[in-house]
Amino acid sequence: MKIAQIRRKNKQLGQGMTEYIIIVALIAVSAIGVYSLFGQTLRNQTAGLAVEMSGQNAQSNISTAQTNANTATTNANKTKNMGTYNDANNVGN
Repeated sequence: MKIAQIRRKNKQLGQGMTEYIIIVALIAVSAIGVYSLFGQTLRNQTAGLAVEMSGQNAQSNISTAQTNANTATTNANKTKNMGTYNDANNVGN
């Protein structure tokens, strides 16, 4: 009787772990998609923060980040399908 209960409990624990792995995988895929669209902008903003914190002028980094954000907005407004999904996402990389 106890062996059957232990097996049932282990099976339930495995099911919970599988659901957790699926959720983590979906979050990772979403993060990769967002980073592929906004990655260049984020890198330039981070570089601008580092330059400003060191006491220098980061106007060029800020301008580059704004340009990349505008490019990302333009790409977001384009209709995409499976054949053209990644077109123009790597502009500026």
